Amino acid sequence: MAEEYFEEEDFETEFNGKTVLRILAQAMPYRKMLFGFLLAITSAALVDSIFTYLSKQIIDEGIVPRDVDRLVQLLTTYGWLMLLQAGFVFGFIYMTGVLGERIRYDLRKTMFEHLQRLSFSYFDRTPVGWIISRVTSDTERIAELVTWGLLDTTWGITSISIAMVFMFFINWKMAAIVFVSVPVLIIVAGEFKRRILGEFRQVRKINSKITGAYNENITGVRVTKSLAREDEDLREFQELSSDMYAASYRAAWLSALFLPVVQLISAASVGAVIWYGGLQAQIGEMSIGDIQAFVGYITFMLWPVQEMARVYAQMQQSIASAERAFSLIDAVPDVADKPDATDPGTLRGDIEFKDVLFSYEDGEPVLNQFNLTVKRGETIALVGPTGGGKSTIVNLLCRFYEPKQGQILINGHDYTDLTLNAIQSRIGMVLQTPHLFSGTVRENIRYGRLDATEAEIEEAARLAGAHEFIDTLEKKYDELVGEGGSLLSVGQKQLISLARAVLAQPEIFIMDEATSSVDTLTEALIQKGMEVMMDDRTSFVIAHRLSTIKRADRILVIEKGSIAEMGNHAQLIRAGGHYYNLYTRQFRREREVAYELASRPAAA
Repeated sequence: MAEEYFEEEDFETEFNGKTVLRILAQAMPYRKMLFGFLLAITSAALVDSIFTYLSKQIIDEGIVPRDVDRLVQLLTTYGWLMLLQAGFVFGFIYMTGVLGERIRYDLRKTMFEHLQRLSFSYFDRTPVGWIISRVTSDTERIAELVTWGLLDTTWGITSISIAMVFMFFINWKMAAIVFVSVPVLIIVAGEFKRRILGEFRQVRKINSKITGAYNENITGVRVTKSLAREDEDLREFQELSSDMYAASYRAAWLSALFLPVVQLISAASVGAVIWYGGLQAQIGEMSIGDIQAFVGYITFMLWPVQEMARVYAQMQQSIASAERAFSLIDAVPDVADKPDATDPGTLRGDIEFKDVLFSYEDGEPVLNQFNLTVKRGETIALVGPTGGGKSTIVNLLCRFYEPKQGQILINGHDYTDLTLNAIQSRIGMVLQTPHLFSGTVRENIRYGRLDATEAEIEEAARLAGAHEFIDTLEKKYDELVGEGGSLLSVGQKQLISLARAVLAQPEIFIMDEATSSVDTLTEALIQKGMEVMMDDRTSFVIAHRLSTIKRADRILVIEKGSIAEMGNHAQLIRAGGHYYNLYTRQFRREREVAYELASRPAAA
């Protein structure tokens, strides 16, 4: 479902040489190992070609004339070369494995670091499955191309080049016959390359959607089962799988056809050489060893072409993967530091929104000419209908997004002149849906300040009202919370999130509907923790439960991106406007639920 709004970039259908060069550039930090790797492959291929020439000499100089001494000499040389080649093969296989792992590590590290710098807008429009696919399977295929793909290519080019030299040395006329087949092979390979690459690009695109579907259905399994959506989700997944099967089938069919075509061309070349070589032998211009060596070199030259045909489909997959991986690395953050951005050392001071205009999509403003001044240490509550712009105000304050027009000033500074770290490291936020990381309770609280001591962690939990329930856990602060905090209740996760914020000691504190999904008892604990956090620091509270914001210095009713009403609780109740209607309606509803009046039939 998440993929329906995401249109992935369509890459070129033609082979992209820049992408290949960029893939190979991943090995440049390890150029010494790369050089040794290529030297070992080239040396192994050279020794392999010498074996063929030695076979010719064994026949012409040892077997045919029955010269035992010469035969022993040649066989001894053959044995030493075998040992030498074994060393080269061990060397390049070892270096291939090490180089591949280092490239995988570098790519994943680069992607993860870049993801940390990307703006919220990137994650809003990009499915999680697409990102996971880039960081996992695509980096694997890139590393395979740089290592084993480069190995096969280097071996093939070296073998073909050496075979051509030896064939010209033995008989240039027969060599010319073989070379006629080379342009044919190049043309065939080019056509297959274009078609196979197009299919594998489609496979990678659909694979991203399938990964996203996996992610959504696993994380949303409770919703799926509660709504009995299994059959519908299965149908949607089968459609994606069928599309991927069709594209993979076409790519596999083309790859399978490529090798037999190459073999037919190779067989025609070998047949022509054997026929012409037989004629040359009859007139005494070639020996039996010459013909044997020549046929060996033909195989030596055409075999790498067949091997490259075998791995060609994998190479195309790697290029298709690289295009998508590099598109992630090349993504430019919408919000970034200016070259001369500074860190003022503190955010304590007044905050001012001046004529702020903002929209997530062009032509659909969420805030329009929004103005607000917040004094240092003031607690501001934001209420109003869903979609009115409450969360947008705090998202802009955190600089997850920036205004399209207007300014946001913090302590008199335009906040775009400050570094992102200077702002976001001094803002603490507790969200409506708390997120915990896999690990222990202690590790999740310490995430607020990594150098915190055990005593500071426990004190933060006490201030947030979380210590009481933590103390009842079997392993207390060492209790595992599960993936995303799945082993805890929503209220418990919220209390740990609040403890994490308390430990961080931010200068600006934001509560985004943090009590909307918890029970009354937990709400009271969170409210107590909020009061600790709000003491002498500027705070913003977004709330649907209006009972939690009575003590706010100012309450802002936000509707359609503007301030409809503003004042404290008593002032707004006396005004009898939007806030009064919201509060009395909610209060009446809470009383009805408490006294079980909501389910009673209306009086006749």
